Amino acid sequence: MIGRTLSHYQVIGELGAGGMGVVYRARDTLLQRFVALKVLPADAVADEKRQQRFLQEARAASALNHPHIVTIYDVIHEDGVNAIVMELIEGTSLLHRLLPGPLPPRQALAIARQIADALAVAHAAGIVHRDLKPANVILTERGHAKVLDFGIAKLDPMRGSTDEGTRTAALTVMGAVLGTAAYMSPEQARGEPVDARTDIFSLGVVLYEMVSGRSPFSAPSITAILHKLIYEEPQDISTFGVELPPGLSATVQRALAKDPGGRFQTMDARHWIR
Repeated sequence: MIGRTLSHYQVIGELGAGGMGVVYRARDTLLQRFVALKVLPADAVADEKRQQRFLQEARAASALNHPHIVTIYDVIHEDGVNAIVMELIEGTSLLHRLLPGPLPPRQALAIARQIADALAVAHAAGIVHRDLKPANVILTERGHAKVLDFGIAKLDPMRGSTDEGTRTAALTVMGAVLGTAAYMSPEQARGEPVDARTDIFSLGVVLYEMVSGRSPFSAPSITAILHKLIYEEPQDISTFGVELPPGLSATVQRALAKDPGGRFQTMDARHWIR
């Protein structure tokens, strides 16, 4: 792919890869700027129905205009290649930032508020992310959070499946063995329809991990992770010996309620202010 030109985008180098595609640095030869080019796996848009869904989701996501959302510039379907052209963010993923350990609680809360603000705008537009996780949050060089991949998770064949074996196999095939499953809501894990409250649960998982340095539903297999998500309560983060701002533990606990009705009902950033 490197060296190839798709439409008027010249592919320069690879930035990273994940279950929903490979991201390249590319140059927009018309506007003379650098962009991020996400090439989707062939099976993600393997038939006409999925291609239409891809276009619908991309159009909706491209309408989102927010300082904490990665902007979508264009969609490409050329010579069997399906790609999304996005704003190129100079920074690092939240996933990479968490590798050395947890963040100071105040910094974690600031990032959570920025993510919540971005998701609230998406929810108001009728878009549920469905795949919020540290790998889908970029931290700029100034420390600002940018959320990416809105709507892309809907292309995952695992979504909507009610069979545990099918869900597990699909997660493995999509290369998201532990990365995606650990951030699902219980209703997602059961293959049920989801609404904005699934993103609230996922943000609770992300905040838990930012503060504690560990996943609330860590387990050695997808089946075990799904079981924990549905049936087990995570360890209270106040027990990890980290000095927390007042109310933070209760905020995370409410976001991680098994029943969507027990969570915050909207992604209002004020819920995450402590």
